[in-house]
Amino acid sequence: MKGDLFSSRHMVRAATEPGMSVENAKCLRYAVDGEMYARQGAMVAHRGELRFERKGQGFGGMLKRAVTGEGLPLMAVRGRGEVWLAHEAQNCFVVEMEPGDRFTVGGRHVLCFDPSLSYEIRTVKGSGVTAGGLFNSVFSGSGRLGLVCAGDPLVIPVSAEQPVYVDTDAVVGWSESLETSLHRSQSIGSMLRGGSGEAVQLMLRGEGVVVVRPSELTQHKPQQH
Repeated sequence: MKGDLFSSRHMVRAATEPGMSVENAKCLRYAVDGEMYARQGAMVAHRGELRFERKGQGFGGMLKRAVTGEGLPLMAVRGRGEVWLAHEAQNCFVVEMEPGDRFTVGGRHVLCFDPSLSYEIRTVKGSGVTAGGLFNSVFSGSGRLGLVCAGDPLVIPVSAEQPVYVDTDAVVGWSESLETSLHRSQSIGSMLRGGSGEAVQLMLRGEGVVVVRPSELTQHKPQQH
């Protein structure tokens, strides 16, 4: 068989080392030698001797997920082999985390991560109880974190002198060191008259970066396991 489909552009490359790598813009490859974690339903192909098991979050984790709506439906992948991971043809990226790094990200943007990383669900500081509160997963440790984003993300530097305001439905994640608070951009009277539809944003101030997707959140279908 011949044709562009079988060109080197689409042919998978041999893994050069264990761990996570970008296969193409829409897919990550993980060469497993032991264990790794991924969102449930993200596997599109695999080879080798691998086992896939639903990863429980414990009672505390399930309670947080039920209360906050934020959670990571995870599976553990164990053994030796390769697995390819993707989610709804969204763009894939790898974040290299070093000791001392802390990155907060919405659970819907997490594709996979090294077992050397840990995460916990936290309330976004300054968000109060607006719209039920804002909750994200804070990752820390040393390792790689695979993320997905609908479209090409914007990475915006943040400083104390130049805070950044982001739509809460468009934000992917940010440096945990940043201070956060909710900012109301229009009056109640303006909202009642129609307004702009962008009444409340998340303000970030300090030294770091914020990652924003080029679209607001769309309604997702229920997760299939």
